[in-house]
Parts: sequence; C-alpha cells; structure tokens
Amino acid sequence: MGFFPSPFNPPQGPFMPGQQFPIGPQGPQGTMGQAPTAPPPPFEPQQPQVSAFAVDPGAIAGCLFRNTFIWLTNGNRFWFYPIFVGRTSVAGFRWTGRNWMYFGIDLNQISSFTCF
Repeated sequence: MGFFPSPFNPPQGPFMPGQQFPIGPQGPQGTMGQAPTAPPPPFEPQQPQVSAFAVDPGAIAGCLFRNTFIWLTNGNRFWFYPIFVGRTSVAGFRWTGRNWMYFGIDLNQISSFTCF
C-alpha cells in the first residue's frame, strides 16, 4: 500500500503527477468525503470472472459513490463505497460490519469487484 489521498487533502506532489482530485458533482448519498448514511446490502454477491490483470481505474470509476463489493487477491472480501479513483489506487469507505471506515488500497490488490 502507499499514500492514499483524502477528500480533505487532495493529492499533491509525486503521488500522481498531473492528476487532479475530482471536484464537482455530489454523489447520490451526499457530498464527496462523506461516508454513506446507511449500511450496504445485506448479502454477498457472486464473484464475477477473476482477471489475471490489475483492475483498470476506468472500470472501477464507474462505481464511484455506489455500494461496491470487492474481492482482494489475498482472499479478503468486503463492501466498499469508493469516493476517489487514482491511476493506481482507490479510496473510500469500507464496511466493518458495524460502520463505514475510511480506507484506501492499490488497484493491483483487487481481484474483482461489482457495484450496485
């Protein structure tokens, strides 16, 4: 893992040269940087086809501000609510089973994902 930008601290310097923090429209459950106000769906979806390649940032960007289920390459799996997608990482809120916690991860650690 590495440095993960916060919506309150946009990425600067060597993290992602030339990349700007996404500013603009609000997500369906509030403004950027806010955790969802409700828990994720109460089920675990079926895992899509696993890829041998790292997750493409353009693909997971379609899940911004949506409940997203993520399967990691190490076997862990969890609900996630992404609010930022960078060139090599994604950040947002991970469901702990009780609440949402801010979390970031490198895209190459994600095996597959699906969003709702």
